[in-house]
Amino acid sequence: MEKKIRNKIRNKTGNKTGSRAGKKLLSLILAAVLTVGAIPCSFLSAEAEETEFEEITVVDNDECTIRITGLDPDDWLGYTVNAYFENKSEDVTYMFAVETAAVNGVMNDPYFATEIAAGKKENSEITFYSLDEEDIGEFTDIELWFRVYDSDDWTADEVAEESVHIYPYGEDNVVLFERESQESDIFVVDNDEVTMIITDFETDDIWGYTANLFLVNKTDADLMISVDDVSVNGYMLDPYWATEVYAGKCAYSSMSWSLDDFETNGIEEVTEIEFLLRAYDSDDWTADDYVNETVTITP
Repeated sequence: MEKKIRNKIRNKTGNKTGSRAGKKLLSLILAAVLTVGAIPCSFLSAEAEETEFEEITVVDNDECTIRITGLDPDDWLGYTVNAYFENKSEDVTYMFAVETAAVNGVMNDPYFATEIAAGKKENSEITFYSLDEEDIGEFTDIELWFRVYDSDDWTADEVAEESVHIYPYGEDNVVLFERESQESDIFVVDNDEVTMIITDFETDDIWGYTANLFLVNKTDADLMISVDDVSVNGYMLDPYWATEVYAGKCAYSSMSWSLDDFETNGIEEVTEIEFLLRAYDSDDWTADDYVNETVTITP
């Protein structure tokens, strides 16, 4: 499993993400113990029952096969999707990766990738380490984005790119996550296209000073949301944060500053954070920004 996680991180490019899920995952790996956190949630009605699972064929072409073979909501590592992968090539090793995923409309990356040699097969598990039912309610809609490509030649065309919905209780019983507003919420931006909320601030010895975020993409485009020209108490301190939120999805994320940087600049209490906030089509850099404005936050 560690090899798959390393392969996934090694092969993801172009996203300077600082997500809360990513932080949890890294902390869990460092501690060798996998746990989960909690955020407000919406639950499925008592009348709905889990349906008998029917195998789903995601991809079946001349080069590869991907099938969803089962679900294990009670795996001790987290909610798990069982999958079958087959490399039909005669001489090429393929990487089978989950580019990202969403559960009940909340983006959450399971950090899954596995290499399969030519002509070989594998049964594997895709596990949501950092989400459970306390986070977002029962898993009613699991969406996975798969990508299959030559693991030794990144310039080669993808063998497959496909997404799939899994409905454990049936499509009619999907309950999308809706976050309840809190009095402490700071609305950074809230328009017809994008919502960005700072839910809280926290400080610890590992991640430093952190602003936790909730993001909503209300558009039909996949959006990259980023900050530039960041200052804290007037000192230029870049958290190197950006994250992609797919069309119609929401996400939890966080941006952090190291305590060493704070100490170097004599920052004992954060009184002002300023940055240029951008939200733009991640597939069309020539398109107009959905958000492009300088924001000042006073924690």
